[in-house]
Amino acid sequence: MDVLYSVHGDLDLVTSYAISPDGRIEATGKQSTRGRNPVHLALNHTNRWLVVPNYKTDSLVSLPVSEDGSLSAIADLCELKGTLGPHKLEQDYGRPHHSPFSPSGKWIVVPEKGNDQVTVLKLDEASGHLSIVHREPARENAGPRHIAFHPTLPKAYVLNELDSTVTTYDFDDRQGVLTSVDVLSALPRNFCGNSRASEIEISADGRHLYTSNRGHDSITTFSVAFNGQLTASHWTCSEGQTPRFFAMDPDQCWLYVANEDSDMIVPFRRNEDGSLARGGQEVRVGSPTSIVFREA
Repeated sequence: MDVLYSVHGDLDLVTSYAISPDGRIEATGKQSTRGRNPVHLALNHTNRWLVVPNYKTDSLVSLPVSEDGSLSAIADLCELKGTLGPHKLEQDYGRPHHSPFSPSGKWIVVPEKGNDQVTVLKLDEASGHLSIVHREPARENAGPRHIAFHPTLPKAYVLNELDSTVTTYDFDDRQGVLTSVDVLSALPRNFCGNSRASEIEISADGRHLYTSNRGHDSITTFSVAFNGQLTASHWTCSEGQTPRFFAMDPDQCWLYVANEDSDMIVPFRRNEDGSLARGGQEVRVGSPTSIVFREA
């Protein structure tokens, strides 16, 4: 199956696209997410189910995926409830923002910015039913946004948007339980302005973790110790405004930064120590917010 899926943030839709051999895409169908502002999506390990969080209506939905990659109508909708945080503007509803599967494929982990919590759910492979198995509270006004899993250690790292921190969790894959163990700022100590964290990704070898800062307009490099502990080691200017997203290429030699308010994607070469060096030609594109690479 050579298919691309996309959510439509201001609507209530997810669309499937067929990818031609030359890379062009053609829409093949769409389904409602039965909620406002779907912001992320993830396929399960069998490619039979797609899960989507509805940011403005506090829910997670599952959609069946056919063998040809087409989507059927929603199988289940799970409401995500919690206690709202203290930020009057950014925590006026639950705001689930990310819904990746754990490395084992057993769990869906959803950071909820408005509820200051991370929720773990289980997907029934036969029916698509979604059930909540664990809720882990975050600090007030943290605003959990995105999560990354260590490739070999039982660790997960949650990027908190509102206070620009990274929380390290022990992750029990048998039970689907997160336990917070450490929290670290993603900003340099001498930065006193306003900034919000956005994206997080860990290298395939587990040695370096990256986050983006909107306001400081930078990418933070964290070194990851043998036990999973983080140390902030480098801050690299994003060469544009509002780095909402970034992604490493399949070979992990390059990191591409989507500067949303500068309308451009900027490439950076990854060095051995995890630091980044500007290289290559920037790509001009309107308000980039996400990047995904097609596997060969």
